[in-house]
Amino acid sequence: MVNEKMGEAELLKRIIINPSIFGGKPIIRGMRIKVENILALLEQGVTIKEILEDYPDLEPDDIRACLAYARALVANESLEAVNVEVAR
Repeated sequence: MVNEKMGEAELLKRIIINPSIFGGKPIIRGMRIKVENILALLEQGVTIKEILEDYPDLEPDDIRACLAYARALVANESLEAVNVEVAR
């Protein structure tokens, strides 16, 4: 369920795709933290609290953004809110 404070489109704006960073894999807010890494941690049973402790620059909404991104992909929904940057 999407937080009332931040809708799915706002969450997806936290996800950045830049061809010059990790070959264009989605990352969080321009940091060098891949969405797939956060999803893998969640898959392994790591709690959100533990992830936030291990990655102090992350915010809870960043983790929710990763989940929103994955859900949108599975649902074959629009990802137009994701920021796609031009390689430099």
